Amino acid sequence: MNPINLHQIAVDAMRARGLLSAFAPQALQEAEDARLISPERNRAILDLRHLTWFSIDNDDTRDLDQLSVAELLPAGAARLLVAVADVDTKVAPGGAVDHHADTNTTSVYTAAGVFPMLPEVLSNDLTSLHENQERLALVVDMQVEADGTVTTSSVYRATVRNRAKLTYDGVSAWLDGQAPPPAKIASVPGLEAQLRLHDVLAGALRQWRQTRGALNVNTVSARPVFEDEQLVDLRPDHKNRAKDLIADLMIAANGATARFLVDKGFPSLRRFLQAPRRWDRIALLAASHGVQLPATPDALALDRFLSARRLADPDGFADLSLAVVKLLGSGEYAAAPAATADATGRQGHFGLAVNDYAHSTAPNRRFPDLVTQRLLKAAIAGEAPPYSAEQLTEIAQHCTLQEDNASKVERQVLKAAGAWLLHGRIGEVFDALVTGAAAKGTFVRISSPMLEGRVVRGFEGLDVGDTARVRLLAVDAEKSFIDFERA
Repeated sequence: MNPINLHQIAVDAMRARGLLSAFAPQALQEAEDARLISPERNRAILDLRHLTWFSIDNDDTRDLDQLSVAELLPAGAARLLVAVADVDTKVAPGGAVDHHADTNTTSVYTAAGVFPMLPEVLSNDLTSLHENQERLALVVDMQVEADGTVTTSSVYRATVRNRAKLTYDGVSAWLDGQAPPPAKIASVPGLEAQLRLHDVLAGALRQWRQTRGALNVNTVSARPVFEDEQLVDLRPDHKNRAKDLIADLMIAANGATARFLVDKGFPSLRRFLQAPRRWDRIALLAASHGVQLPATPDALALDRFLSARRLADPDGFADLSLAVVKLLGSGEYAAAPAATADATGRQGHFGLAVNDYAHSTAPNRRFPDLVTQRLLKAAIAGEAPPYSAEQLTEIAQHCTLQEDNASKVERQVLKAAGAWLLHGRIGEVFDALVTGAAAKGTFVRISSPMLEGRVVRGFEGLDVGDTARVRLLAVDAEKSFIDFERA
């Protein structure tokens, strides 16, 4: 199978799931016309271009959504600023681009390539916080105490300039003492101090959440590897220190934006994760390691177990993490009425141990973040909310549905890629981890290449988190299936 065939499988999968695989001509023209929109300039937009803003992302990322900068305050506290690209300025509500974004609600990342939520002229250029480019942004301004508590926060508009585009791998290797500092540290005054302060702040924010029960997991995803435009492998894409750093900052910023909208009496979109329905299975996994968890879901107890296993068995921790994440289930969106701190009536986000949480830091890639941005800008300007509670409820339900559809497309294309890689290995036996066990089937993940398939024979008695030896029975790249039997 060549990349063109894989791309067609992705397009067909998108269409079958109700996702748009291409932009309408009107959307592409609208995106081009956005070049002519002059940047806003008024007293309410602060000029923060002089600060040492920087970004950390994947090596090949072009749609940069956020920057950050920090400064030390007395008594061990710090001021942390996160700037989020003002995408709303270039995407008019109700327009052709907005319609595409509202339909798909997310960028779809497949082994055949990315299907962006916004045309690339926007997400990869006009609304991206590129290095050395002046950009409009929404700034989440937080005071972080030495113990990781965010005591005060505000949100306002500003112009910013990215001083350095850094990479996860480069920053992480340097912070871990395994590589020299990124080259840009020498050319940007104050950048090294910024990175070290960010590392300390991220650790404090993470520690504060973990005292409340945030789960310390380490999952690994599959990354397609191409050589001369031919797919040659699916390899693990590991988390690292820099990825964790950025995640910790974004969690803090997302919490601050939710609280800002509450304080302004605005409705909002919330991201939540219910307590796991399969807590009994999680408890059995813990018991297999000699640990007894409470009878009812308890995030603190679960995190203590996970932290102990990370130390006791670092090599096996990724598999345990994957099993727990699968049993936790997927997050969802819900509308929160105005002036209610926890208006969804749910338990907040079980995995992150936060109650006030609104996706807001990736408006180039997620529609809920763009909606939240419009709410924030209206609140800052003293205007009425641009969405009613009823509209937000409809958006939340649709975004949850489309996020699930996008995940299914990504898995289907990954399976198609995996099936092609395995087509000459029928009959081989693999070590596998059970990742799904339900009425629709029992699924396992093998590690080389890293992919999931279905156990069609001998699956009786297997459950999530179990390990098994499986034999490859059949593959079909066009139909995206990989079948195993228990060996």
